[in-house]
Amino acid sequence: MADEGNMQAGSSRLGDLADENALLRASLAEMRDRLAELEQLADTDTLTPLPNRRRFIRELERVVGQANRHGTPAAVLYVDLDSLKAINDAYGHFAGDAALIHVARLLGGLIRSTDVAARIGGDEFALILDHLDHNSAIETADRIARCISSNPLDLGGTEVALQASIGTATILSGDTVEDVMQRADRNMYIAKTEH
Repeated sequence: MADEGNMQAGSSRLGDLADENALLRASLAEMRDRLAELEQLADTDTLTPLPNRRRFIRELERVVGQANRHGTPAAVLYVDLDSLKAINDAYGHFAGDAALIHVARLLGGLIRSTDVAARIGGDEFALILDHLDHNSAIETADRIARCISSNPLDLGGTEVALQASIGTATILSGDTVEDVMQRADRNMYIAKTEH
């Protein structure tokens, strides 16, 4: 009888351990889901549906590395929304936020699924155009600028014109992320003086 009692106690302990194991697995799965959610939040701009600067830099590091290893063409576009301060002053910051969201949606609709569009801060966006040469990048920048200027922001029946300055930088052999970002930024300021 004692052996039977020991077997039942052992079986009960095994059952308890199996239950605890199942609870731990469920808890671990929940933590993994929460971690994935937190990583997504950490990589997404708080206002627009686009990736943020952190995610953009990580993607650019990947593309620059690929270009350096394989000579794969790629470019970065640096987009500055010229009219945001005037919109904020005339219509308020809510309208400025609406303009940023509007431009983010336009950018998302203009790029290929292999490209990356991100809001990197304030009124500035950046795009990575993977597998695209210099001339195609310039054409894409012109197309984006025309699209932004030809799609005004609708503020409850009031159309507000938007304009963007875009700097383009082709990723060159030996470039670092900083090299590419500095060239794109410098070219954006040159484009801004041409308006």
